[in-house]
Amino acid sequence: MKIVIAGAGEVGSHLAKLLSREEQDIILIDDNRERLADIDANYNLMTLRGNPISFKSLKEAGVDRCDLFIAVTPDETSNVVACAMAKSLGAKKTVARIDNYEFQDMTNRGFFTDLGVNALIYPEYLAAQEIITALRRSWVRHWFELHGGQLIIVGVKIRDTARIIGMQLKEFAMTEHNFHVAAIKRKHETIIPRGDDRILLNDILYFATTRSHVDDLLDICGKTHHRIRKVLIMGGSRIAIRLAALAEGEFKFKIIENNKAKCRALPEKCPNCDIVQGDARDIEVLRDESITDYDAFVALTDSSETNILTCLTAKELGIKKTIAEVEDLQFISEAEGLNIGTIINKKLLASSKIFQILLDSDVTTTKCLAMADAEVAEIEVKPKSKITRGRVRDLSLPHGMTIAGLVRNGVGMLVSGNTVIEPGDNVVVFCLSGALHKIERLFY
Repeated sequence: MKIVIAGAGEVGSHLAKLLSREEQDIILIDDNRERLADIDANYNLMTLRGNPISFKSLKEAGVDRCDLFIAVTPDETSNVVACAMAKSLGAKKTVARIDNYEFQDMTNRGFFTDLGVNALIYPEYLAAQEIITALRRSWVRHWFELHGGQLIIVGVKIRDTARIIGMQLKEFAMTEHNFHVAAIKRKHETIIPRGDDRILLNDILYFATTRSHVDDLLDICGKTHHRIRKVLIMGGSRIAIRLAALAEGEFKFKIIENNKAKCRALPEKCPNCDIVQGDARDIEVLRDESITDYDAFVALTDSSETNILTCLTAKELGIKKTIAEVEDLQFISEAEGLNIGTIINKKLLASSKIFQILLDSDVTTTKCLAMADAEVAEIEVKPKSKITRGRVRDLSLPHGMTIAGLVRNGVGMLVSGNTVIEPGDNVVVFCLSGALHKIERLFY
């Protein structure tokens, strides 16, 4: 598939790197020579120095022959214009990154379709949705619903209260039949486990299960669900504003913002939130704002380091649920190893959404990518495909993948070694980044 990406900023660069691992034909356009030079030297893709809203640059990039055009520059107007131009030149599908919530309103959707924009990506909106999910399920690190919620992937950090510590996965499978451990995040590595792997303290386990058995994980992992009502937010960012709007009435919010001008503007944007000017990095400010009265603390400043450290402080002060925005990818593994509840990264969330749009060009395949080094994919099984030729245990599946479950006739179920996969099944696969293009061959 030929893909043209306009904008070599954080989202564009990250997406280009991910897609290049999947052996897609990628061209990345940007007018910044230094950004392109770093990517050109280290990744299997082509770069083009040019203006994303120049017909000359778009033609040079071969937009007329591209299957997908993605505009993710920092300027939403340029992104919309670039998509309109690319569509007029012959791009099959276009995606624009936006920063304006009004653009997402379904009543305005026809306007963008007429312009030639097939899909809109609003990273701050995706981040706010992720935070709401984390607040509703305070005991989990990650929560993915697949195929309309028929199968659920739950990421849980294993503390010393879990009764499964030290257990081999084959032992766990013998005692618990309603769960499948699809992956283990251990320190800086994601592991696709085998039966003789052991569950260790501080592992993040990704369980595949069905909705009716999710609550059983609380007992297995030694977790307690704390209902969250009051939330203290550090940073009056666009994510904070969108979060307050989306969850109005469900949670009571207070926002602490250090910038005086932002504080003056926040009451109009967040009319039902308490707004306080102050530096939440100062422990005395947190105490003055009665942080111990809150059920959750969300750190949404522009600094990943500040968000991580302030969440650690909030934990020490007794807050049970903390959420940190960590935009520096190299910090994510470190942050997950610390006593922080949930990590939010707009680049991963935006990339996940774009990956789904990418694979929606093949209507039988959807994909959810939400981790830095692993992928979760739904793949519909074609007739006579290799994956249907015997029991799962006899298929010699590639290293680095596991089948977490499947949906058959609209019903979700887990997969064992004796399962025979049938044509028409929607199979949920966990695999390491860059391996999906090899695994898809089993299904066609």
